[in-house]
Amino acid sequence: MNCSISGEVPEEPVVSIKSGLLYEKRLIERHISDYGKCPVTGEELTMGDIVPVKTGKIVKPRSLTAASIPGMLGMFQNEWDALMLSNFALEQQLHTARQELSHALYQHDAACRVIARLKKERDEARSLLAQAERQAPLPASAATANVSALSNGKRAAESEDVGPGGKRMRPGVSDSIIAELTECNAALSQQRKKRQIPPTLAPIDALERYTQLSSHPLHKTNKPGITSIDINLSKDIVATGGVDSNAVLFNRTSGEILSTLSGHSKKVTSVKFVASNDVFLSGSADKTVRIWQRSEEGNYDCRHILKDHTAEVQAVTVHATNNYFVTASLDTTWCFYDLSAGLCLTQVEDPSNSMGYTSAAFHPDGLILGTGTNGATVRIWDVKSRGNVANFDGHTGAVTAISFSENGYFLATAAHDGVKLWDLRKLKNFRSFELYDQDTPTNSVDFDHSGSYLAIAGSDIRVYQVGSVKAEWNCIKTLPDLSGTGRATSVKFGPDARYLAVGSMDRNLRIFGLPEDDASTEP
Repeated sequence: MNCSISGEVPEEPVVSIKSGLLYEKRLIERHISDYGKCPVTGEELTMGDIVPVKTGKIVKPRSLTAASIPGMLGMFQNEWDALMLSNFALEQQLHTARQELSHALYQHDAACRVIARLKKERDEARSLLAQAERQAPLPASAATANVSALSNGKRAAESEDVGPGGKRMRPGVSDSIIAELTECNAALSQQRKKRQIPPTLAPIDALERYTQLSSHPLHKTNKPGITSIDINLSKDIVATGGVDSNAVLFNRTSGEILSTLSGHSKKVTSVKFVASNDVFLSGSADKTVRIWQRSEEGNYDCRHILKDHTAEVQAVTVHATNNYFVTASLDTTWCFYDLSAGLCLTQVEDPSNSMGYTSAAFHPDGLILGTGTNGATVRIWDVKSRGNVANFDGHTGAVTAISFSENGYFLATAAHDGVKLWDLRKLKNFRSFELYDQDTPTNSVDFDHSGSYLAIAGSDIRVYQVGSVKAEWNCIKTLPDLSGTGRATSVKFGPDARYLAVGSMDRNLRIFGLPEDDASTEP
């Protein structure tokens, strides 16, 4: 007998007392719980109307397909086909999932690129806005109170005094300023007579073991090149000016970039710290000089933009009072500025110099200014009278760098043909270093703060022990230019000559000195 629902022999047969039909117990129980009716007659049916039927153990007959070898082979073939179809469907699903994942990853990558571009545009817009706010002229009331618009250092055209020939009139160097310069000169000269070599100065044997300690990529890769370096000796902060039109302030001790100063439109040619306060100066090929002031948050804001030159500004040098500074330009003039006001007090033009200035530096005492010209001449100026008191000839090519020794007697100048040393007491050249071939100029020269060592940069970096007019100046150490460009453009001694900061025509600032293990053994 077969189940009225499944048509198969039931394992647990039950019979309905109403209809007398036979069912499989599990099937009729489920049907009654779902519908409460007989599945055949449609009459109301409950589990109480179901009576189990006792039978002997039933052995299910083997299906016809499994009763013979051909039938079993056919059954196996059907199962294999079903397995292959299932596997094919899974592979299709996997392929679809991979495509969807690849598309999602592509969309994510594109979204990240768009976000990065938008962030960059946002930062550039903020920078331009900040720059525009700094350069915006002050209201008329503030302008009259401050003589000129101090936010951008450019005097309004209607308020400028124009002299004969259309030249701008300058306030001039007052008697009080001259007295201040003279007093500073007397004090420094008196101190120099008692000057002694500091015991913390790096000894010669330490300089002989100098090697590269670190290299720091500070400037952009698309416009590599460091053109100028200065060091704040009291805070051990290194400043670099780059071809990428940025100036970067770098903490050598922590190895961190403190600030990147943007605003110039062309390469930064000269950078200088003002030692007594948190002020920084930068000169550029865009014909401007910027005065940067450190804020309470640690950022540097541009306080003045000075536009007194008509050609590239090649050099910036700070007076020993830290109240004044001088800029030199290819327009054949140098300007003397009041630092606090950002005001050009006088602009000195040299009729005999038709090629412009390429370098400048104050004498340590502050009453002498040295300038190098594009015409291979070094000119010495009396700052009080702004008169040209001496000229040094003998170089070939532009004078690229000037450095006065702390002893007040020696002047080192660098040009295409090498380095020349001048005795300021007798106004003559007493020694020359022709270090490189005729195609390799000497780009930088620097006395350390004690006046004991001289560093020269060209296709390599060389350190000399300072001698005298008659005594030899011995080369202590020759350091290779590791930039691969063959042009070390700037060199500067750190505090007590404990390290050398070197800039080249790549984007890296390199620090040369003693490794920490060796330095710790030095007295």
